[in-house]
Amino acid sequence: MVSKNNFIPLALSILIILNACQKQTYKQYTQDPKLYRITVKKLNNIILENNFPPVTASRNYVYANIVAYEIIAASDPKHYKSLTGQVTDLVKIPVPKDASHIDYHLAAILAFCKVGNAVTFPEGSMDKYVAEVIAQVKNRGIPSDILVQTSAYADSVALYILKWSKKDHYARTRSESRYAVNQEPGRWVPTPPMYAQGMEAHWAEIRPMVLDSANQISIPLPPKYDMTDKKSQYYKNTIEVEYIGDHLTVEDKHIADFWDDNPFKLNVIGHIMYATKKFSPVGHWMNIVGIATQKKRYDFNQTVSVYTASSIAIFDSFISCWHTKYTYNYVRPETVINKYLDQDWRPYIQSPPFPEYTSGHAVISASVATILENKIGKNFAFRDTSESEFGISPLNFTSFYQASDQAGHSRVLGGIHFTNSCMVGARQGKEIGSLVLKKLILKKE
Repeated sequence: MVSKNNFIPLALSILIILNACQKQTYKQYTQDPKLYRITVKKLNNIILENNFPPVTASRNYVYANIVAYEIIAASDPKHYKSLTGQVTDLVKIPVPKDASHIDYHLAAILAFCKVGNAVTFPEGSMDKYVAEVIAQVKNRGIPSDILVQTSAYADSVALYILKWSKKDHYARTRSESRYAVNQEPGRWVPTPPMYAQGMEAHWAEIRPMVLDSANQISIPLPPKYDMTDKKSQYYKNTIEVEYIGDHLTVEDKHIADFWDDNPFKLNVIGHIMYATKKFSPVGHWMNIVGIATQKKRYDFNQTVSVYTASSIAIFDSFISCWHTKYTYNYVRPETVINKYLDQDWRPYIQSPPFPEYTSGHAVISASVATILENKIGKNFAFRDTSESEFGISPLNFTSFYQASDQAGHSRVLGGIHFTNSCMVGARQGKEIGSLVLKKLILKKE
């Protein structure tokens, strides 16, 4: 039996223990890497809903991940190095006045969302999610002063990154001239069913993160356009695409569908037209990063660092690839096959609205696979369930390079790329990924 004299100290002890448990509970919530993966997926969904093309999506992800990384690097400078002085034009990041009243993991989430809100249209699209996160930490007992100071710190770093992002020439490229369509032999022209204008013809003018310039990676000339000589390499490459497209197996179609990653597919049935949406290739690989870091059981900071390195590699890969595309303006197989071989031939998946050489899928997939082979591990087996929500069965891979190779080859199966463009694109991507690993130090050994 507890005496009256002992009751009050005992009750106080219980309250102290409960308060301690509450504080630990909110910290467990904010420190859980699952929260970061969910946050990235939330941005992924918003990008999908708003039909962002892949190159634009890469910009959304890179700035949001960088702001989160800078905060976790500030929280643990012993193990993580700031990107200031490592990526182009990024200088000293704001520091909090009183670090003892900052929950850095929550700050990383809030800053990610603020940058995602500002970079993504419509602005404010992540506000509801942020409110849910704040409600969760409040319910778990976060002290009000820590929440206030954490939010203020997140805002200061986010505003700094946004200011830096506005100098990457994106705004200027919004008013640049459109791609000029003409009938020059072998030059890219819009393809059915949308016949859309050349997408982001000036993306090579965007400021890269690690590359010295958009043309830093040396790319060989593509085979010369020649459909008059049946012995020419170009003719052989074209015949190959047509043949493969006419002899697809069930497995081939599954692979093509799995990596299609078309953010806006126009379906035409008679006089009826409607669109279906899927993740862009960037969103697909961000999902793979999430799958891999979860299987690897990485903590919050490790998870953020892998997302960040991956998004930087993808961002620079698109700049390099788009420079190649709009340097050579290579025609799509569909256009050539329709003109010279079969006017009714159609690729299994829709040709995207930009030139063919090199394959964007091959470039960005090889680039991020190079990062993941280094940050996660070689011969890392995983099951990619990214497309399950679109009704497409998962695929199993024994390594990231196996996945990236398949992603590149899927474009040949889909009928929208020549094999050479995917092979050269893979080498291009691996070189960019290796350059990112060479130039950037994120996690200190």
